[in-house]
Amino acid sequence: MVNHLPQVGRSPTSYKYLDIISVVFVTTLVLSNIASSAKIIDWGVSLFGIQLAFEAGTLLFPLGYIFGDILTEVYGYQQSRRIIWLGFFSLALSALVLWLVDILPGEATWQAYAGQDAYDAILGGMSSGGIVLASLLGYWCGAFSNSFTLAKMKVLTQGRWLWTRTIGSTLVGELVDTLVFILVASIFSVFPWSLFSTLVLTNYLFKCSVEAMMTPFTYILVNFLKQHEGVDYYDRDTNFTPFQI
Repeated sequence: MVNHLPQVGRSPTSYKYLDIISVVFVTTLVLSNIASSAKIIDWGVSLFGIQLAFEAGTLLFPLGYIFGDILTEVYGYQQSRRIIWLGFFSLALSALVLWLVDILPGEATWQAYAGQDAYDAILGGMSSGGIVLASLLGYWCGAFSNSFTLAKMKVLTQGRWLWTRTIGSTLVGELVDTLVFILVASIFSVFPWSLFSTLVLTNYLFKCSVEAMMTPFTYILVNFLKQHEGVDYYDRDTNFTPFQI
């Protein structure tokens, strides 16, 4: 496939599918964080004596990394950086909304069949300081680590061997994300320290396994977008600071 470099200064609105990829990325991110707060899933098996259990958001979160890879691979780090920040602000907004809902008084009928305790147990974690800080820090550190690694590897490999950079960047990004998220959440007593090793190991293995299994899908979507968008960006002279939008 012939590589096409985008025109300098090309507006994001000139792309056909960037907005769709961005919406899917942000929606998956927010839903995965809500699910993480709602439930911890137990596989019922152990690895090296460590019980394999993970927060439910792990089922969706790898999809966010897959679309993050696609954004950087096709549109470049600068476009990906904008979407990463969009996801960051969406997470913060969702936490604020759930916090406001939490502090508002509940109607009597709702209190009878559900109640404040049920809300606090399921969604309250998403709006509490510890889980919000863990989610935001984990996502921010992991997403930028993933995007930076993929962009650098693309230049290093001259655009060949897509699977090496999608999987390689995931190994880096997911490790950073998982460690930061579980560490901060444990510090704020969101998760007990007794589950630290279990959650880190299970989340990391599961997320990376999903990414590897989804490689054929990633190839199909990347090739489709490059062909129909007319762009295959290489971050050769990119300013990789994350502190821009």
